[in-house]
Amino acid sequence: MQAVANKVPAGPVLWEETLPGGAHWSGVMRRGTALRFTDIEGGANVAALFWNFEEKNERYNMPDTLKAQHTAYLTRGHCGFSDMGRVLFSIVEDTAGWHDTVCGVMDDALMAERFGTKRFQEHRNAMQRSGKEGLLKEMGRWGLGKRDLHANVNLFSKVTADLDGNLLFVAGKPAGTSVDLRFDMDVLLALTTCPHPLDPASAYEPKLVRLCAWRAGIAQADDYCRNFRGENQRAFENTARYFAD
Repeated sequence: MQAVANKVPAGPVLWEETLPGGAHWSGVMRRGTALRFTDIEGGANVAALFWNFEEKNERYNMPDTLKAQHTAYLTRGHCGFSDMGRVLFSIVEDTAGWHDTVCGVMDDALMAERFGTKRFQEHRNAMQRSGKEGLLKEMGRWGLGKRDLHANVNLFSKVTADLDGNLLFVAGKPAGTSVDLRFDMDVLLALTTCPHPLDPASAYEPKLVRLCAWRAGIAQADDYCRNFRGENQRAFENTARYFAD
């Protein structure tokens, strides 16, 4: 698939930001807004967590998301289901074609084993922080903690399985690859640009990711994601009832 880094958002841009490699970020994405993630250098990974901002006990549910849409990964047309059967987000455009759902996020132990330890006190901006640590720091800003960690989505990362069931990391996403998420509820989003836990790179070199948000509007009756699966239609109906006046 060809990357479309210069594609113009289909609505008024609200804000733009570049996340350094190994950084973390969180914020509220309102219903009807969209967020484009662009892999600026190639080889990026974005570990993302999703909650209903109004009621944070409702969160992204990986098993329901996958079984309802008959898939093991996410791409255009797929939606992120909550554990209440509602749609938190939809993937409306995607030049990557595959986003990992099952491998989780790199923790301190794995990072130290792979790359050693570099603390801020000695290394300043060259410090190394695991994805799990970064997510927990962002979660703490919103009153969340370890018990609120759940299965994340790894944007831009492809992982397949061989005949023996071993998971294999597939490298090669080019610079400019992008994915657009539309938010179908008011979503608390937490991100880290730490490397994927299965990335075989021998050096800690996480990549830059560009964020661009705009007003996309809510899904209409003919929306591609809404009609991608019958379960998607039912989940969108549940979501509409949640927001009914």
